[in-house]
Amino acid sequence: MAGNLQKKMLEAIESELQRQAGRLDQPRTRQFHEMLAYHMGWTGEGAGAQAAGKRIRPLLLLLSLVSAHGGESGREDYVNWLHAIPVAASVELIHNFSLVHDDIQDNSELRRGRKTVWVKWGAPMAINVGDALFVIANQAALDLQDHFPAPMVVRAARILNDCCLELTKGQFLDMSYEDRSDLAIGDYMPMVSGKTSALLSACTQVGALLGYAQGEAVECFRLFGYHLGFAFQVQDDILGIWGDEAVTGKSAASDLVEGKNSLPVLYGLEKNGRFARRWREGPIAPAEVKEVASMLEDEGGKNFAEEVSEEETRKALDFLDKANPQGEAGEVLLGLANLLLKRNQ
Repeated sequence: MAGNLQKKMLEAIESELQRQAGRLDQPRTRQFHEMLAYHMGWTGEGAGAQAAGKRIRPLLLLLSLVSAHGGESGREDYVNWLHAIPVAASVELIHNFSLVHDDIQDNSELRRGRKTVWVKWGAPMAINVGDALFVIANQAALDLQDHFPAPMVVRAARILNDCCLELTKGQFLDMSYEDRSDLAIGDYMPMVSGKTSALLSACTQVGALLGYAQGEAVECFRLFGYHLGFAFQVQDDILGIWGDEAVTGKSAASDLVEGKNSLPVLYGLEKNGRFARRWREGPIAPAEVKEVASMLEDEGGKNFAEEVSEEETRKALDFLDKANPQGEAGEVLLGLANLLLKRNQ
């Protein structure tokens, strides 16, 4: 049954995403629509589920909505997840606008195994695709007015817009950190809060809000999403240095070669040992990765990051427990959280 609910939600999400993107499917902008459709994984070589991604964020929103308490009225239609499909599409479009822009800013040529939009059509066109995804995301969120009270729609839209600003702050910090060697662990949290935790917490918060959850429960759902995002990012940092490429789908050498100031790296820099000295000497060559990763592990970088991940995981699950998600959707939500928090390394 749980798998059936998730399957229905994913099918509805995909259909709504295509409907929202259809705003560009007009004679003069058909190629523009094709660019957007390509990025979303619907068209072009390699199109399909792998190219599209897992749609985790809209799933989190809908599952939070259905599993939240229905308020004093208890009316079943208050938590009909189909009514919230537009805003579920909105959060996925927000995520993807940030990916299109990130690929340009990071000079990334591949996204989910395919050429990125800027590689296929050039950076100016790709910027415009990202902009369109952002605008359509806002339009989609406003479609909530068909089924929800205006004050609730405004509040949800405000949460999403605040989240988008946080995304840009996190990206600014990430880019501004690239050429710095004086960073400390304390610099990490503001960046991750913007780049990863902000959108996941917005998903769970908006979902609970539209599910007519009350005061403290909405905050618990929000904090669940926040710590879920934080734990997920720290796990990604660990996998980016010590992960199994066959499991993660990306080279474990990339994060060290690219000079990413991930949590294990910042820990190693604060220890100021062999790893820090080598890091400050300049770029790490692929042939050095194994040795440098071993240095960092010996100095406690991996263990420290794993402890942080475990602590953030505990916080996420504690807040989810306090939110007290109900029914089949609550079971699916917990299962999805465990899947995200316990990826194989």
